[in-house]
Formats: sequence, C-alpha cells, structure tokens
Amino acid sequence: MDRKILIVDDEKNIVDIIAFNLKKEGYTVITAADGEEGVQKAMEENPDLILLDIMMPKMDGYEVCKKIREKKNTPIIMLTARAEELDKVLGLELGADDYVTKPFGVRELMARVKANLRKSVVREETPEQAPAGKGNFGKLDINPDRYEVRKDGRIIDLTVREFELLKYLSAQKGQVFSRETLLEKVWGYEYFGDVRTVDVTIRRLREKIEDDPGKPVYILTKRGVGYYFDC
Repeated sequence: MDRKILIVDDEKNIVDIIAFNLKKEGYTVITAADGEEGVQKAMEENPDLILLDIMMPKMDGYEVCKKIREKKNTPIIMLTARAEELDKVLGLELGADDYVTKPFGVRELMARVKANLRKSVVREETPEQAPAGKGNFGKLDINPDRYEVRKDGRIIDLTVREFELLKYLSAQKGQVFSRETLLEKVWGYEYFGDVRTVDVTIRRLREKIEDDPGKPVYILTKRGVGYYFDC
C-alpha cells in the first residue's frame, strides 16, 4: 500500500533531508512551508501521517494540530527544537500522537514514522497480532471491527493512538501495565519513547470516556506501577 506523508516545516534543508529519506523507504511525500498551507494540505490531500514543526510562519504547529484534530484523526508527529517538557506535553494534549526533538537522527525519525503508520492500519491485523478488546463495559461499547467506541450509544471521537490504548487495556481487563510496556505494545517502540507520552494520552482518554476524569472508573492507576482497565 502506497503511504502518503505530509511534512509541514518552513526549514527547507530539514524538509529536503526528511523527504529524501522517506522517499527511499517508498513513501509518497507532500510538503507545506507554513501553518496555513499545512492545514489546507492536510484537509485536501488526506495524508496517512503528518510530520509537523512547531515554530512556523502564519500559524504555529500547536494551532495547526488543533485545527486538524477538529476534522481528522490522522497520526501527527510533532517536530520541535524545544526540549522543555511543557512544550512537549502541550502538543500531546492538543492531539499529537508523538514528538521528536530536533536535532534528531534519521534512524529515530524513520522508526517513529513506521511505528505510527503501523498503528494506523490496525484494522488489517489478525486477532493473533492484536487483542480484540471487543465488548460492552458499563456505558462503553468498544468495537475494533468498526474502529468505534460508543458511550451511552454516542460515538466517542478518538485518535488512532487513543483507540489503540483503550483497546489494548480493555482486552486485558484488570492487568496492570507499566508505561514502558504500553510504549512497546501500543506505540510500537521500546527505547525511543518518553513515558510522559503515555500519561498524557491516558489523561486525554479519561477526558473523553469518563463521567468524571478526576475519579475514573475505566482506566485506573496503580500507583508506582502503571495503568489498568476496570469496570
């Protein structure tokens, strides 16, 4: 399957390097040089994944991410020269699936791209490759075949990563998983990830599926260990 990747970045030398390596891997590449063009191409071109810089003219990456998330659940990897934790967390809170801090190695970036694309085609996986996670849990109805979650009959809009995390935890109800294990099993990589990515995604999920995110009943925390699904 031909996979299309959108690069949104105003630094031409960075774009050229990324595009060259993506094309070597067989991906189709489209580019945008500012935030407004990035939003437009995300809507018109329907890419399979978006690499999104933060500091850009006309519209920064945070605003671009927010606008894209209002319409689409395309996997987004944010590219940022900022190393501060708050900057990373903000991107994840706005709906980014992952981030890479500049300067980054090509090998690391390609690993992130492959991992996020792999999770975006989970519907093609066999039951042996991924737990089903199908069933009714209180007010929640999880249907992996339709890639759909409903609460009280109403569809809950989840990103690919949020859905995968919920499916994985619910398929193994009551089992506690460390953040590192969830990075490996859900995000698809072991040593490139930051465990804060898991924490932020859990928080986003709770805000969408819990009646009171401050007092969750579905995704619970085992202090000092990790997270588990219960109902």
